[in-house]
Amino acid sequence: QVQLVESGGGSVQPGGSLRLSCAASGMTYGDAYMAWFRQAPGKEREGVAFIFPRGAPTYYAASVKGRFTISRDNAKNTVYLQMDRLTPEDSAMYSCAADAWVAPSRWADANAYASWGQGTLVTVCP
Repeated sequence: QVQLVESGGGSVQPGGSLRLSCAASGMTYGDAYMAWFRQAPGKEREGVAFIFPRGAPTYYAASVKGRFTISRDNAKNTVYLQMDRLTPEDSAMYSCAADAWVAPSRWADANAYASWGQGTLVTVCP
């Protein structure tokens, strides 16, 4: 059974940084396509970042490109999301997702992923 466990969320001031982690188990992690999604109250779930099994290429939502960086350590079965220059609009529940195959054109489609974590909350406020 695939298990994804996120950590690293919290409260931060605007302009600050956070690093999220997603630890995976019960899967051939090194072959998995991984992504981060977020959902704020009253808003639809949004694909934030995507990474291929070997670490490249990576894709980002326009709203986070240049501020967020997705990476992975296959030896640790972990994917990361480094978030810099955070704004209040980045406040949301962040979840990681995984699947054995995701067509690049569908990376931001939540329906493309079979496995999800419970999420970690990020709050950006003065």
